[in-house]
Amino acid sequence: MSSDSKKIHILDSSLRDGAQGEGISFSVQDKIHVVKALDELGVTYIEAGNPGSNPKDLEFFQEIKKVSLENAEVVAFGSTRRKGITCAEDVQIQSLLSAQTDTVVIFGKTWDFQVTEILKASLEENIAMIKDTVSYLREQGKTVIFDAEHFFDGWNANKEYALQCLKAAVDGGARVLSLCDTKGGSLPLDIYETTKMVFQHFGSQVEIGIHAHNDSGLAVAISLMAVSGGATHVQGTLLGFGERTGNANLSAIIPSLELKMGYSCLPEGKLQDLTPISKTVAEIANINVTPGMPYIGSSAFAHKAGMHIDAVTKNPEAYEHITPESVGNERIFLMSEVAGRSTIIERIRRFNPGVTKSDAVVGEIIEKIKSLEHSGYQFEGAEGSFELLVRKSLGKYKPFFKLHYYKSIGEKPPLGEALCSFAQLKIEVDGQIEITAGEGDGPVHALDTALRKALERFYPAVAQIRLIDYKVRVLDSKSTTASKVRVLIESSDGLQSWSTVGVSSDILEASWLALVDSFEYKLIKDIERKFKSYL
Repeated sequence: MSSDSKKIHILDSSLRDGAQGEGISFSVQDKIHVVKALDELGVTYIEAGNPGSNPKDLEFFQEIKKVSLENAEVVAFGSTRRKGITCAEDVQIQSLLSAQTDTVVIFGKTWDFQVTEILKASLEENIAMIKDTVSYLREQGKTVIFDAEHFFDGWNANKEYALQCLKAAVDGGARVLSLCDTKGGSLPLDIYETTKMVFQHFGSQVEIGIHAHNDSGLAVAISLMAVSGGATHVQGTLLGFGERTGNANLSAIIPSLELKMGYSCLPEGKLQDLTPISKTVAEIANINVTPGMPYIGSSAFAHKAGMHIDAVTKNPEAYEHITPESVGNERIFLMSEVAGRSTIIERIRRFNPGVTKSDAVVGEIIEKIKSLEHSGYQFEGAEGSFELLVRKSLGKYKPFFKLHYYKSIGEKPPLGEALCSFAQLKIEVDGQIEITAGEGDGPVHALDTALRKALERFYPAVAQIRLIDYKVRVLDSKSTTASKVRVLIESSDGLQSWSTVGVSSDILEASWLALVDSFEYKLIKDIERKFKSYL
């Protein structure tokens, strides 16, 4: 039905289906922030909740009307009317209308088993419920997207009935038939064949869509195959989070459609915002973008082996399927025992573009890395500390403060109460002395609190730093209490994340080294963003 067969309409359901994922909970303000981010990205629809299910969603739909959007349309979600009553009598349908969105998404049963065993309705009544609901909402001036729940299971069980359900939605006036793989158990080729047949039946009258779940790990593949079969409407969540094992991951689907299949999903130029906006949504949802996530993960364009790195520096096409910049990501070279001289040079060139393999500083840095790794350091996964090491070697580093001392005291609490620790430190910034103390759940937390408090007077930006991961590894278990430990800290300021490392036979000192690197890395990056250079 689409006038442009190469245009794909994207519906993001992070705020509705995504919110059903374990550990996911959005406040009204969270939802508004996500809507703004998705609108900036340029998706077509944002399915933001079910106003008939809870007061929070109802409040959201009232508040979002005050927000001006440029690209996306916020839509409300609900079900067909209940059996035995009219749409005018159905409270849930009336709540949909109260949301005052131009478009609504309605789900209805299309699997005869679900109708008779779960809904406890006759097959005829279910068809009437679908048509009545869609036509009623059309009469109220709404555009209707019909989510055909359990469609592929219904198709396999009773093709004729599944098609009758779709016809009821079309006859009622639906604009889109979204075919749902609700249990996530279908295979890509089956999805392609079925979508193609549905398109042959209804493609001249309505848009065909796909709504896939990831229970078999195939939601992205299923969505792409549905598009190949004629679908021009794709539903999912930006980071793939959702009920059970999640929904189709739009951060993988969108670039695959645009860069590999020749479709248009976002406004021109917006694909380059995919990685930063995905990270923004992850921050709001309080989840991490896993390093190995396709296209947008920090490891998506990471290279470790020396031969691979050497090849990529000559021509990135050697080991990269797309340019990282096309999706707003970046290429990184990991430091490890299998990394070669090319890795070091590429990292140094960020600060000194003219450096060559024969320059003495390259050898000095390599020897320094070898020495530190021999003592327990590992710079793979600690890019912040590695960058500071290079800066120091190149003379492009100036400490932000001088430590005079720190000390930490832990108190064993009464039975049943949480551990309480205290830290005190004395630092100096440009000749000014600051002595502060901090309290925390443990000695490292207390030290972090004290350092923040001391530095905020001079560098307010440290208040933005949040520790999101803390890992300790004993390096030589045979030495028992005398063992060295390696501490890896991951930090974030809401815009970017970075990792730093510290090694010592004392866990507090190792933590201190990683903390200092984390804070200094953040301050250097802020200076570079503001003044385009540091030293």
